[in-house]
Amino acid sequence: MQSEPVVAVIVDLVDSRMLEDRSAAQHDVERAFDSTADVAALDPLHATVGDEFQVIYGTLTDALVATTAATLALPPTVQIRLGIGRGQVRTIGTGGAGPLQDGPGWWSARDAINETHRREDGRTAFLRSWYHDADDRHGTTERLVNAYFLSRDHVVSRLAPRARRIALGLVQGRTQAQIAADEGITPSAVSQSVQKSGVAALVEGLRVLGDGGR
Repeated sequence: MQSEPVVAVIVDLVDSRMLEDRSAAQHDVERAFDSTADVAALDPLHATVGDEFQVIYGTLTDALVATTAATLALPPTVQIRLGIGRGQVRTIGTGGAGPLQDGPGWWSARDAINETHRREDGRTAFLRSWYHDADDRHGTTERLVNAYFLSRDHVVSRLAPRARRIALGLVQGRTQAQIAADEGITPSAVSQSVQKSGVAALVEGLRVLGDGGR
């Protein structure tokens, strides 16, 4: 088992059986995570069983930035659900898709995605992400991250396509002037969109968690 905790992420497609082209949706997910390549993954995204994928990051900050960017990079018709778990992982064998792993990191990620499902079916149908820490279950960081997910996922669920692209650009570290040039609008229009759509809270919340997260 790895001596240092890592952040394991389970990704699955929302309502995959209702998608017109499930194969295309799988490729959309792969491309979305490929676009986050500037955030180094310890074990890059790969498909596992059915409509699930797995990826491992070295830190919670990396996982938060990469999964937020990937979510925003997807077309509006494709949604993903995320279970994020921090803990040790171990390799227990080799399968057709690569090493077989388990350990507290993966167990926490599985518990987290199950919790996402449960909450999705309740009062927070917009929720797409949850986080568990194997070493500090219900601790301060876990609660702060999940509070952020509740706000972030609500904002993302309401974004128009342009606001979604603007949010992605900001998460990727681009300036409002650069985004304005790509969109063919003024920097002032970008700024207004950021403030009115909730993108400002999404991006600033991510920055605050990154500065103080584990």
